[in-house]
This record gives sequence, C-alpha cells and structure tokens, in this order.
Amino acid sequence: MPRRGERFPRQVPGDQLDPFGFPRMVCEFCEWMGTRGLSEKTIDDRHKLLGYLAGWLLERGITRPAEVTKPVLDGYQRWLFHYRRPDGKPLTFRSQHTYLVPVRAFFKWAARENRILYNPASELELPRIERRLPKHVLSIEEVEAVLAQPDLTEPTGIRDRAMLEVLYSTGIRRAELANLQLYDLDAERGTLLVRQGKGKKDRMVPIGERAITWIDRYLADVRPKLAPTPDDGVLFLTTDGTAFSPGTLTPLARRYVDRAQLGKSGACHLFRHTMATLMQVSTVASGASFDRVEYRAAI
Repeated sequence: MPRRGERFPRQVPGDQLDPFGFPRMVCEFCEWMGTRGLSEKTIDDRHKLLGYLAGWLLERGITRPAEVTKPVLDGYQRWLFHYRRPDGKPLTFRSQHTYLVPVRAFFKWAARENRILYNPASELELPRIERRLPKHVLSIEEVEAVLAQPDLTEPTGIRDRAMLEVLYSTGIRRAELANLQLYDLDAERGTLLVRQGKGKKDRMVPIGERAITWIDRYLADVRPKLAPTPDDGVLFLTTDGTAFSPGTLTPLARRYVDRAQLGKSGACHLFRHTMATLMQVSTVASGASFDRVEYRAAI
C-alpha cells in the first residue's frame, strides 16, 4: 500500500492486488473514468489524490473502501482542515475542495457498482470555494506594452506576436492555442474553431482583424520555414517544427509579460482574464446588459 501522497499502480495484474482493497478498486475506478471520456489529466489527478486518502486511512488500519464510514471521512476532512504545509500555512478551502471531490466521486462509483454496501460520502459537504477576481488584469495600455515585446526582426518574434494576439483577441486557453490547426481559422467570417476545448467540447469564437493580420504574416513569412514534411497542419510551430505543449507556452508568455516591466505577473491565462474583463467594461460602458453567468464562464 502506498504511503501518503504516493500514486497507486495504474496497471498491475489483478491477482497481485486485494480485490477489495484500495489499489485494485482505484485502478478500476480510473479505468471506468477513461471509458466515460474523462481527460487523462483528470484521471491522473484523481488517481493521485485518492492515494492521499488511502495513505491516511492505512495509518489508521483501514485498507478497504468497505471499511470506510462517514465518521471516518469526516475525520479525513478535519485532518485536511488542520493540516499545515511545510511553510506553516493551512490548505486553502479551494485545495481542500480539490482533495475531496475525487473522494466523493470514488465512493459514489463504488456504491453504484455494488463494490460497497453504501456510499459513506453521500452526505460529505464540500468546503465553499471563494469566488475571487483575478489577481492581475491588464489595462489596454499594458496589453499593448506586452504585445510590443517580441522581436519582430526574428521569425520567432513574429510567431510569438501572432500567438499573443490570438490569446488576447479570443481568450482561448493555452492548450487550445497549442491544438489549433491551419483550417480552424476562418478569416472571412472572423471566427476561430476551438476543437476539443475544456470538457472536450468544440466551440466557435470570434477573432479580431488585428490578430488575423498577424496570423497571416506568420503564415506567409515564418511558418513555411518551420513546417515539417509531411505537414500535419498544426498552426503554431516550434523551431524544430513540432507543436507547442501547454507547458512550453507558459514560460514563453510569462517572459514577455516580465519584459514589459508592469509590476504584474502572469502568462497565458492573464490574457484570458484581461480579455473577459475588458469585454465586461466595454459592455457596461456602452449601456448594454451583461450576463454575469456568461462572464463567469468566459474566465
């Protein structure tokens, strides 16, 4: 059994695991989530967080989900509340919420699959998550300062400017930017097709003329030099001709934000928050009504 924080094995022969123990059942739960179309990241995150619960239970002599009761889960929730990180700070309510969501989902699945007699987490109340505004949002002048940072004498500078313009114009996420294909842009209609975005949903978003202009410049002057043979159609390419990963886009965007010396921090998501905030300000200033639900979904 793993210690607190260790991952369960994702692929272990069934005869090596207690069929009623946490590792075996968590493996089956992960497999079930995969068949329901949950993303690999979501599955990995839940897999890891359930390892924290199992480690905590093991220290108390509990090795099987069927042995877990509501008072036991209440004790785990209290432990999360009183836990202190190495710096002495407690877990935020958002973090506590993140730890408990997989617990509730796992026991709901186990009860529905008749792996346990009842669901001990059915009445588990999750902590309320604070609804806060983004820490940093850029003004229009600050956005322009960041957009002016790429070196346009270099091909990568033109590419980076085009990517930043797309982030600011559309508010799409970094993974969505990395997944864009050449044919996803409809310059004539001023739209961008985002495929398999959050929740694995496709959606169409508007894109401004300036962003389209920078994409056109990138396509004409830069991408032909980066594109591999055969060309797989990814819109934005690295210097070795491959698609960006979300992890490489973050330091790239942060570098330009830092260069602007605005006294504000952020990366790709900073443009998303900024776009949504400026859109709200513009809408309110024009006297039009604004749907708060749509705004909250936008950011």
